[in-house]
Amino acid sequence: MTVPSLTLLIGGVRAGKSARALSLANTRRASGTMLFVATAQAFDDEMRARIDAHRRERSEEWETLESPIDIARDIERRRSREPLVSVIVVDCLTLWVSNILLALTEDADAEAVVAQHTRELLASLTGMPSIVVTNEVGLGVVPATALGRRYRDALGRANQLVASAADEVTLMIAGLEMRVKG
Repeated sequence: MTVPSLTLLIGGVRAGKSARALSLANTRRASGTMLFVATAQAFDDEMRARIDAHRRERSEEWETLESPIDIARDIERRRSREPLVSVIVVDCLTLWVSNILLALTEDADAEAVVAQHTRELLASLTGMPSIVVTNEVGLGVVPATALGRRYRDALGRANQLVASAADEVTLMIAGLEMRVKG
């Protein structure tokens, strides 16, 4: 069986995406570092606790790269220091897109900016077995605020771009996997 170059795990909150990403990465590891790209930022105690819990889920074999906004640049910098990376997990696009949106001015074209960042991310992952985690936010009600709608649209665009580039897309629901592509 050929190992997919890019896998997208998509689903709702607490659907088992992060645990599945780590499991897949461990089975796909060859030689070299397993790189975990963390996009979360700890703005409060609850988020710090969540980040710490996720860190404890990873063995010492994992290197963590904290990258809340410019993932592509940070991955390229990391690879320039030590190019041998066996597998990379990006967890997650959901928070990443939020970080990007909150850094933009209100009149910026959020969807276009996020799409450009996403294309750069995909280019930085080329040639490396990669697993990307994201939430599906387009199945609920239309957000009541303009920021909520901008976020939903921007994340939807990012998800579409990654899904299009992915060899494999898996929808996670209540810890169960449903293959969508590949």
